[in-house]
Amino acid sequence: MSRLTAIPNPEFVTRASGREWVRALVETTKPGITKLVTITSMVGFILAWLSQHGESFAAALVSGLLASVGTALAAGGANALNQWWESERDARMRRTHGRPLPAERLAHGTVFKLGFTLSLGGTLVLLAIGPVPALVALTCTITYVFIYTPMKPRSAWCTLVGAIPGALPPLIGWTSASGNASPTAMLDPGAQSLFWLMMVWQIPHFMAIAWMFRDDYQRGGMRMLPVIDRTGLGTASVVCLTSALLVPATLAPVVAMPHVLGPVSFIVALVSGLAFLVMSVRLALSRTQQVARRVFFASIMHLPLLLVVMVGEAFVRVVLL
Repeated sequence: MSRLTAIPNPEFVTRASGREWVRALVETTKPGITKLVTITSMVGFILAWLSQHGESFAAALVSGLLASVGTALAAGGANALNQWWESERDARMRRTHGRPLPAERLAHGTVFKLGFTLSLGGTLVLLAIGPVPALVALTCTITYVFIYTPMKPRSAWCTLVGAIPGALPPLIGWTSASGNASPTAMLDPGAQSLFWLMMVWQIPHFMAIAWMFRDDYQRGGMRMLPVIDRTGLGTASVVCLTSALLVPATLAPVVAMPHVLGPVSFIVALVSGLAFLVMSVRLALSRTQQVARRVFFASIMHLPLLLVVMVGEAFVRVVLL
């Protein structure tokens, strides 16, 4: 039976070497995504700390370290649980059939235990900071694993739902900073601006991915919008609309935190946001694989650039000036 159609054996016990086994375990946590989630959490923490400046650098260093470790563990655990849940679908798709479970490099029970342990461990680490960041992390895990994951083969709205756990990590960092232990801290304009920036950014980013791999997603039984929208008109409309919304969303942190962010962040946000919008319009006009790939790469350059500039400007304005 072809590996692309084979159903993974849940009782399989890997005979890989110890190093290969550890490498496979790490792979189930999706290190790239886990790293991005941790970074966005730390952006929330740093901007909150610079805004409040309510604790010493030493205290902030400890809180920040705990927040980063807790976020990374919780994110890695959620990703492992996602791969455990989706192993059968992953086996049908070319881009995922080499993952540890469909490739039978790990047993199902091993991945489940890893995901559960990391998720629980991350939540407990964040609980050492306070109940609010722990609750936000737990909400991320529940939404991603138990709502978004089973929704993917059922509804095209899964992308919007899946953006929620991707937008919450900045709130983990924000509520981990001193003075933000109250649940109402999540409603702070700075926190909300980061949440909506991440929420809006993810839609054109994931739509570009889904367009690039729509045939593969169809083989896996996923109902992403590009899978059911074969002409691409609906997908192009969503990409253009959300890319247009991304321009004010990237400017929102500057408006919400004028005491830490200023003209540098504003200019970079405006220019990069408009450039991304132009690329999205090109995708709408051409609806080709090549342009979708360009939009995808533009999205993964746009966000890190903006986050680095915001943190850098905030540090200079608050600490150095």
